[in-house]
Amino acid sequence: MARRPTIRDVAARAGVHPGTASRALNPALPGRIAAATALRVRTAAEELGYTPDPTARSLRTRRSGVVGVVVPDLTNPVLPPIVRGVEETLWAAGIACLVADTDNDPAREAVAVRELLARRCEGLVIATATRASATVRALAGADPPAVLVTRDVEDAGLPFVAGDDAGGVEAAAHHLLHLGHRRIAYLAGPPDLSTTVTRRAAVERAFADADLVVASARTYGIADGREAARDLLASAPRPTAILAGNDMLALGVYEALAEAGLRCPADVSVAGHNDMPLVDRLDPPLTTVAIPRAEIGVAAARVLLDRMAGGGDGGGPRRTLLPTRLVLRGSTGPPQAAASRARGLG
Repeated sequence: MARRPTIRDVAARAGVHPGTASRALNPALPGRIAAATALRVRTAAEELGYTPDPTARSLRTRRSGVVGVVVPDLTNPVLPPIVRGVEETLWAAGIACLVADTDNDPAREAVAVRELLARRCEGLVIATATRASATVRALAGADPPAVLVTRDVEDAGLPFVAGDDAGGVEAAAHHLLHLGHRRIAYLAGPPDLSTTVTRRAAVERAFADADLVVASARTYGIADGREAARDLLASAPRPTAILAGNDMLALGVYEALAEAGLRCPADVSVAGHNDMPLVDRLDPPLTTVAIPRAEIGVAAARVLLDRMAGGGDGGGPRRTLLPTRLVLRGSTGPPQAAASRARGLG
């Protein structure tokens, strides 16, 4: 078997010192070597078929060049753009990502974090945690640094990056009130997630003067949204509008409406949260709150890079909430449409 080329082989072919060759091939050190020299080194590396040995580099520099990203469910359409934002930002800094999917299981979360740390990850981006995650709390003040995205953990003392959930939900609530809805239902997600708590509190503030009913789904999935919506639609008086805690729950509401022979928005208006892909193709297209998914990932990666460089938390853990945007589509309308149809006028 042919011997694997080393950095010394590359340096010899390029006519430079091994240290110069190493710096020229390190993407985390852009501009440190003259462009002509760097080109000569890269050409030599390609001709020899040289690839860096990450294990050797890790032992030598005590840096792995890898960050761990922990997510609850990569099949959730909200998460891939966030992960992509993290990955692209870190890649530009010469850092690769290892992604672990926990399937919303706290035990798997603990194993994933332990395994990523065992692989000498230089930092962690965590999107999976429940509000009381012991695994995440144990990371507070420890090395390597960690950043939370989309879901926060109470008293963890870690930086947190998300969309402005409260502002987005309030905008959706005010839209429904402006349309004239007063019998309104809010379909919340699991109470052990910070997103649920934040959005529910904002809804209750916004609908303080309305006839509000709150129902909770076991998960943020379509099937649980459909089950919870069936009960809401069977109640008397039936709500004229349902605001769902996320778009997956809103899809469940659509299915429950179809089962009950009800039309949206003529009988019941529906609004969601997250503006996940293809909700504009539903019939009717879903009114929802758009969150800046890729930008959340970029911001989280930048916070982590700052902490990895020794930036610390300053006066306390950073909380970064990026602006959300209400997207109006055909699933919401005034409640008068339902009343007119009931009188045979529409």
